[in-house]
Amino acid sequence: MKRHDFDDLAAFVIVAEERSFTRAAARLDISSSGLSHIMRLLEERLGVRLLARTTRSVATTEAGERLLQTLRPAFADIGRGLQALGELREKPSGTVRITAGKHAAVSLVTPILPSFHRDYPDIRVELIVGDRLEDIVASRFDAGIRFGERIDKDMVGIRIGPDIRAAVVGAPSYFAQHPPPKNLQDLANHDCVTYYMTSAGGPYWWEFEEDGRDVEVKVSGSFMVNDSDMMIAAALAGSGLVYVFEDFAEEHLRNGRLVRVLEDYCKPFPGYSIYYPSRRQMPPALSVFVEALRSNARRARNQAAGNEAMSMTKR
Repeated sequence: MKRHDFDDLAAFVIVAEERSFTRAAARLDISSSGLSHIMRLLEERLGVRLLARTTRSVATTEAGERLLQTLRPAFADIGRGLQALGELREKPSGTVRITAGKHAAVSLVTPILPSFHRDYPDIRVELIVGDRLEDIVASRFDAGIRFGERIDKDMVGIRIGPDIRAAVVGAPSYFAQHPPPKNLQDLANHDCVTYYMTSAGGPYWWEFEEDGRDVEVKVSGSFMVNDSDMMIAAALAGSGLVYVFEDFAEEHLRNGRLVRVLEDYCKPFPGYSIYYPSRRQMPPALSVFVEALRSNARRARNQAAGNEAMSMTKR
């Protein structure tokens, strides 16, 4: 159906309801003569007479009445559909499909879910975890979460997390047999648990900073895995050194089950951003999800600033 056919059928319904070209034309904000011309063209295209016209009134013919009975419920359904879309703006619902790496999923997404679902019980969150840099449009994701420098330039990116540091750690039992590395060159003499990067099709090169320069070190070892929890478990068992985000190792560093090395070489990464194709007509469910992540980031920033102020006061 062409667009003008749809418009003309909608106009026919209004004429049939009003039984007057004058009143129908006023509703449509066009002239009576123009509306009469539209109806004549519609009848010519359909090959039947729809309206019986007199100088005082307009009535539907048998064919017109039959068409009217078909169109009324159809246009009513369309109206209800448009109303439902309006309600979506007022009360977001539906599914938000997100792709994120494991660290972002654990540290940023899962903490907000309880309060988010309380506030928006009609929104379903689908979180697909993996390190592959997905084409979110082709893979039908609403948004992705990655480090800022990994986001394509044609995407809208919004920062939702603080800078992050990595940590090289090992168990005391491992260091009992291997002297801790003092510099990056020493890593060649160590058994390193490596992370398999699905997106790269091979092991992840450890990223450091040395003398103000970014340095990538290709390490090797007897065990490679694509899960950070397994890497921590391997380190705790004394299998070798691992390179993980420091908050993954924080508890084990506190209780002495792991020991950190090469801390001066571990540079901060720019924090995570959520990214999506366009700001135009953003789905309401995605909009409130993005705002929940941003609000959580603001709270974390304020808390960190407060803790730092208290620490400085104590000094």
